[in-house]
Amino acid sequence: MAKEQLGVLNALDVAKTQLYHFTAIVIAGMGFFTDAYDLFCISLVTKLLGRIYYTDLNQPKPGTLPPNVAAAVNGVALCGTLAGQLFFGWLGDKLGRKKVYGITLVLMVLCSVASGLSFSDHPKGVITTLCFFRFWLGFGIGGDYPLSATIMSEYANKKTRGAFIAAVFAMQGFGILGGGIVALIVSTAFDHSFKAPAYSVDRAGSLAPQADFVWRIILMVGALPAALTYYWRMKMPETARYTALVAKNAKQAASDMSKVLQVDLEAEEEKLEKITREKSNTFGLFTKQFARRHGLHLLGTTSTWFLLDIAFYSQNLFQKDIFSAIGWIPKAESMNAIHEVYRIARAQTLIAMCSTVPGYWFTVFFIDYLGRFTIQLMGFFFMTVFMFALAIPYHHWTLRPNRIAFVVIYSFTFFFANFGPNATTFVVPAEIFPARLRSTCHGISAAAGKAGAIVGAFGFLYAAQSKDPTKTDAGYPPGIGVKNSLIMLGVINFFGMVFTLLVPESKGKSLEELTGENEEEEGAEQQANSTRTVPV
Repeated sequence: MAKEQLGVLNALDVAKTQLYHFTAIVIAGMGFFTDAYDLFCISLVTKLLGRIYYTDLNQPKPGTLPPNVAAAVNGVALCGTLAGQLFFGWLGDKLGRKKVYGITLVLMVLCSVASGLSFSDHPKGVITTLCFFRFWLGFGIGGDYPLSATIMSEYANKKTRGAFIAAVFAMQGFGILGGGIVALIVSTAFDHSFKAPAYSVDRAGSLAPQADFVWRIILMVGALPAALTYYWRMKMPETARYTALVAKNAKQAASDMSKVLQVDLEAEEEKLEKITREKSNTFGLFTKQFARRHGLHLLGTTSTWFLLDIAFYSQNLFQKDIFSAIGWIPKAESMNAIHEVYRIARAQTLIAMCSTVPGYWFTVFFIDYLGRFTIQLMGFFFMTVFMFALAIPYHHWTLRPNRIAFVVIYSFTFFFANFGPNATTFVVPAEIFPARLRSTCHGISAAAGKAGAIVGAFGFLYAAQSKDPTKTDAGYPPGIGVKNSLIMLGVINFFGMVFTLLVPESKGKSLEELTGENEEEEGAEQQANSTRTVPV
């Protein structure tokens, strides 16, 4: 039997879209802009790092990062992110969303700057220092995932909640685009040798000081958007759902939301005491009751996010290798180090502008009409189709006349990742778990995703290292691992469709209705057991 909803929570559920919604989207979204910029800008400069610190002047070709070093540079921030998601997700439920929110932002700003100041007298020292600070940068980024999602879900009304949470996550697309644009501007400003025989400039050593500035500036710019939003994050009041349902302070919740909504709200302390006294509101994460109500839901959110991020981060972090393999980016020895950054950044910017960013905003516009389940299933399906379309006739795409078609199809995989599971896996865990466990469960789901990202980053790196010397003169790239990696990503996306069947539809329902927090003991059990995983 349903219990009467607290007035302050009901007011949030039915509130008309107004300025504070958009303010919350911008404040939380700028964190995600920074997250994406910091995580993906490293892919723009890894080849440059190889040319600066691993070039042997006695060899005819520019240097590259050894596989283990490249794996560390690309993957260490993801490891930090995984740890941060688990730690700050748990802490957000213990101390409150707002208190922890500021800590993550400060950590991101400091470590972004420190990453660009990675100095040493020895190349290994530079890389080691860079990896150290990028781990802690990732740790701060990790906290932003559960906190931003939870804050936005608890501020939003039930009618447009999906669009608001998705809009926060959509700032990730602008972060990826911003990284490409910054790299284009910086590389253009420092590149004075477009017409010079590229590698001869590197070998003469005249380009080394400028090249060293390029990657440092690109990494350090990531501190700016986070620093600019710190003041506004600290001014945001704690969410009413945490204050009322977890901290059990009805008076403070009513006071905070009265200011936000600009209406008079009653504290309802007696009603809150009655609600929080019910046994249905006391079970913990590691209990049989949680397993009965939300076990399959948690399995669904973790498994789909894990599978999605294997594909998504593989594509993003190593798209430069794929474009080099099909010849869209020229060979390193045909251009100087800074111009190579320019060409890689241009490719990433075009992909982000034409497919990544539009995909996110398609989700924002349609998620509360089509539903989370439909968009996620559709996204995984089309990602599977396009991956196999690239992989099976892979050598056909590497021929010069077909390269543009390859890039177009490759762009569609990004579009349907973002108009699909990359957005919905972020939205759903912020809606379907109880308030006292919401940040923790979102952190667990997100950490599963980062585990997939680590698998993708390290696995794709080594898979793409395989060589086939018989294919070097037939218009094919020397590495045949790219084809095998694309086939594997197609299979992974297919399993993403299968595990999506465990994810419930949360469209149009209040958070307490979804979690059973406004149900009596028996009613809550029935509510959880009857939640549809496949909407009719």
